[in-house]
Amino acid sequence: MRSFHILMVIAAVGIVVSLGLQLLIPAGPPPKLTVQVTEPALSAEAARGKATFEKFCRECHGPSAGGSDQGPPLVHRIYHPDHHADGAFLLAVRNGVRRHHWPFGDMPPRPEVSQAQAAEVARYVRELQQANGIF
Repeated sequence: MRSFHILMVIAAVGIVVSLGLQLLIPAGPPPKLTVQVTEPALSAEAARGKATFEKFCRECHGPSAGGSDQGPPLVHRIYHPDHHADGAFLLAVRNGVRRHHWPFGDMPPRPEVSQAQAAEVARYVRELQQANGIF
């Protein structure tokens, strides 16, 4: 009888772990989450940021930071300066980011992008956000 109870406990734990993993790990590829972005006339700093963005960020964050099936749109209220200050972009480039807001994987660090370039990318994103009603 005791071994029956042990087997029942093991089965219950297995079910709980299985259900928990299904909730934590989405099935299949992440959805494509994109937004339409109107690109304004850019300041010189933002234009330099756009060039850096196109080279290092566009593949995941999509054209004009509108998102793709690889990464989230940065022209989104989640990245409003009150929630993600410019320093968050600088830290993301330097240290990477653990997945937290979106169903995509972790963002790896981008050591090939200098902090000065990251600041220009942040300026580019902010000007896009402003032109698209984010703030």
